[in-house]
Amino acid sequence: MEAALLVAVSLLSGQEAYVRAGGVVLSPQVGAVLLAGIALAWRGRNLAVAAVPAVLVAAVLGTVLPLLVVLYSCAKRGRLVVAAVCAVAAMGGNLLQPQHSLWGTRVYGPLLLLVAVVALGMWAGGHRRLVASLAAQVDQLRVERELRAEQARLTERGRVAAELHDSLAHSLSVLALHTGALQRHSAELPPQVADRIDLLRATSTEALRDLRDVLAGLRSPDGGGVPEPRRMRDLEALFAEARAAGQPVAAEVSGDAAELPFSHRLAIYRLVQEALTNARKHAPGSAVRVRVRHGPPESTVDVENDVGAPVERDSPSGYGLVGLAERVDALHGTLEHGPSGTGGWRLSARIPAPAHSSGAA
Repeated sequence: MEAALLVAVSLLSGQEAYVRAGGVVLSPQVGAVLLAGIALAWRGRNLAVAAVPAVLVAAVLGTVLPLLVVLYSCAKRGRLVVAAVCAVAAMGGNLLQPQHSLWGTRVYGPLLLLVAVVALGMWAGGHRRLVASLAAQVDQLRVERELRAEQARLTERGRVAAELHDSLAHSLSVLALHTGALQRHSAELPPQVADRIDLLRATSTEALRDLRDVLAGLRSPDGGGVPEPRRMRDLEALFAEARAAGQPVAAEVSGDAAELPFSHRLAIYRLVQEALTNARKHAPGSAVRVRVRHGPPESTVDVENDVGAPVERDSPSGYGLVGLAERVDALHGTLEHGPSGTGGWRLSARIPAPAHSSGAA
């Protein structure tokens, strides 16, 4: 559009100069007008390069189109003083050229066209500044909306942390306190009961520490998420705990877990932990087979248990698997679970490992 306007101004001005030169194409008048039209292309970078030829051809030759373009550009940018100087210089210089006068008698007067072009340029400049201002306001509103949303998330995190603390921390503390009291009388109890009390004490204390880590992450003002626990037990410790509770577990673990990111290792740990817990809860006494292979290119977890003794469920189940599905999906993996076909239950997960992963990531 810009190029078409400059070409039209140059051709119309050149045609006017051609007529005034007596039909001579290669005349100084035509060359000067075409030069002024070409110089208009530089008005955005250097206004003087375009303004000087436009004022000269208007004052000497009476060709006003390049001058109109310059006046419009000046008014659009808010440079009204420059526009006034160009108009006064052109009209004043043209007084000395009666044969190409811009002061000829017109119905609308000699200056109305110049004033109209300046007014149009002022309107265009104002419209452009208005659009820029509205765009800046939209950006500011977007930033404010994001800040309000972030503040709402932080507030909700604090509320969730408070609710978790009120509902769980006290109960876990009481459980750890009473199991500790029972430990002091373990010498008077059968060895099997004493071992279960030790396991219950260790589990409740570990759960309380994990809960405090989660609450600290929820309450962190920077929203950095849940921090890495002080330590994370490996799978062998998890298997040993399950066997100590009387659960037959056959485990096969391969690959180097230390090369994987912490979130990756934690997901594998939680998958195995949830599968063993569900097997103890819903099929007590059943044998469990666990196969874990650490990536890359992907880590796989397969847990299958046999048919166990029937139990009565006193509360709804399945929420642990929902949480695991969300965790695995966040790592771009897949989780499948359901009947194994032999009467038992099977859980299978595939988690892609990063190309360049490290345990310190």
